[in-house]
Amino acid sequence: MKKMGCITFFIVLLSLSVYAQGQEGNEKSGGGFDKSRLFFGGNFGMSFGNQTFINISPQVGYQFSQYFSAGGGINFISSSYTIRDYNGDKLYKDSYSYAGLNIFGRVYPIPFLFAQVQPEYNYSWGKTKFYNGQPDIKLDGAFVPVLLVGAGAAIPAGRGRLIAMLQYDVIGDARSPYGRNMFFTFGYNF
Repeated sequence: MKKMGCITFFIVLLSLSVYAQGQEGNEKSGGGFDKSRLFFGGNFGMSFGNQTFINISPQVGYQFSQYFSAGGGINFISSSYTIRDYNGDKLYKDSYSYAGLNIFGRVYPIPFLFAQVQPEYNYSWGKTKFYNGQPDIKLDGAFVPVLLVGAGAAIPAGRGRLIAMLQYDVIGDARSPYGRNMFFTFGYNF
């Protein structure tokens, strides 16, 4: 049932973005695609140590009007953490990876503040590696629906915008790469 709700939401959001583009085209004489309204950004992050995290999730969007933008992108997230005993010896290492697609829609009620909805559909896989001779445990691959909702600010900086956003996955699947807590993201749109 969750899968059908997520698919329905994707279709509704896509329909709204097409509708918004059509409305914008009717407001301008000549209409058409304006490449100056394209923007590029996404999430890029990494950390290393006992906990390793890599996120490469580029996005492309289009500013349909001063009040609405939408776009999409791809996701690749890899995380692992090593558990050690009191002597510092490795006990086991959990590794998880996600690859998928996302679309997003932003509504700007005032010029620099926005609300965003971002459904994603990610494929997840992973394993646990033991260092005491036990056989490794492989996590069965599965598709994981995600629905991020959030709000943020788009602050002009140079030729683009600095994006600061608070987000939350409302589906909260146990295998979500985002967990069950609110989280901050920072980025830059070119």
